[in-house]
Amino acid sequence: MRHSVFIYFLLAFLVVSLMGGSVLTTYTQFVAEGPLENATETLIEPGKPLRKIAKQLYREGIIASPSIFEIGVRASGQADKIKAGEYSIPRYASSKMVMNILTSGNTYIRRLVVPEGLTSEQVVSLVNNAKGLMGEVTQIPKEGTLLPDTYHYSWGDTKEGIIERMQNAMERTLEELWPARDPNIILNTPKEAIVMASIIEKETSRNSERAHIASVFYNRIKQGIRLQSDPTVIYAVTNGHVDQMKRVTYKDLKFQSPYNTYVIYGLPRAPISNPGRKSIEAVLHPMTTQDVYFVADGTGGHVFAPTYTEHQKNVRNWRQISKGKKVSVQQKEVENGKI
Repeated sequence: MRHSVFIYFLLAFLVVSLMGGSVLTTYTQFVAEGPLENATETLIEPGKPLRKIAKQLYREGIIASPSIFEIGVRASGQADKIKAGEYSIPRYASSKMVMNILTSGNTYIRRLVVPEGLTSEQVVSLVNNAKGLMGEVTQIPKEGTLLPDTYHYSWGDTKEGIIERMQNAMERTLEELWPARDPNIILNTPKEAIVMASIIEKETSRNSERAHIASVFYNRIKQGIRLQSDPTVIYAVTNGHVDQMKRVTYKDLKFQSPYNTYVIYGLPRAPISNPGRKSIEAVLHPMTTQDVYFVADGTGGHVFAPTYTEHQKNVRNWRQISKGKKVSVQQKEVENGKI
C-alpha cells in the first residue's frame, strides 16, 4: 500500500508540475477551507467511481476542484474506501474533511415526525412523501396500530420498514402499559383502550386534560350516556377520510354509523386515529371526577361540569367568547381593508 501511495504521489507530482503547480500546492488546496457556505447533504450512489463522485461534489458546491479532490483521495489511499450513502457535509469543509466523511460510513440520519392523532391514511401519506425512503406503502394499516413518534432513518431505508417499526412500537407500548392499568377502569382489552385513547387524542392536545376527559368518558359510559364526541362523527361521515370535512352539522350528528357516538352507546367499534403514549396512559389511569360534560373554554382548553345545568352555563360562556372572536376577526378585516 505504501509503495502504491508513493507511486501515486510521484504521478501526482508529474501531473501538477506539468500544470505549473507543485505537490505542496496540491496538498495545500486539498486541506484548505472549502467553498460550501451552508451545511448540506450529499448522496453517494453505490458503485459510483471516484471521478464521477468528485464531479458531483464540485457541481454541488462542496469542493473547489474535482481534480484536487481526486488526486488527494488517491494519494491518501482512500479511493476504494468511499461508502455509498447520504452524508452531512459541514460548511467550509476541506476536500480532505469531505474525504474523511465519505469514508467513515457515518451516514446522515433523517427523521420523520409522526404527530399524535393522525389516521393511518394520513400516516401512510407522510411516509410515502418522506424524502430518502424507498418503495411505497400500498396497504393502509388498521387504525390505532401505529405509534406516533419521531422515527430516525437513513437514505435507502424502506417505507414498509418504517411502518413496521411504528406497529412494533405500538405493540411494545401496550405490552408495557396495559398490565399496569388502574384496576378500576371498565375496559376489558387493550384494543378498547386504544379506541378510547384515539378519541381523546382528537379532543385535546393538552396533556393536562387527557386524564380528565378520560374520566368524563368513563362516567358517561357508567351512567348510560352516549359519549357524543364530534371527532367520531367526522370519522363516520367521511369514512375515515377526515381531511374532507371541516365542521360538524346537526344533520351529521344523526348519521348512522358504528363510529358515531351521537347515535351509539359506548365506544366505537374501532379506533378513529392513532393515539400517542400520553393519551393511552390517560385512559389507563384516568382522573377521579364526577364530570360528564366538557366544552371549549376559548383558550385552547376545556371547562368541565358534573351537571347539565352547569354545562349549559359553560356553553353560553363559550358562545359569547366565540362571538367575540368573530367580531374581533371582522374588525381586523375591516382595518386591513378586507371588508
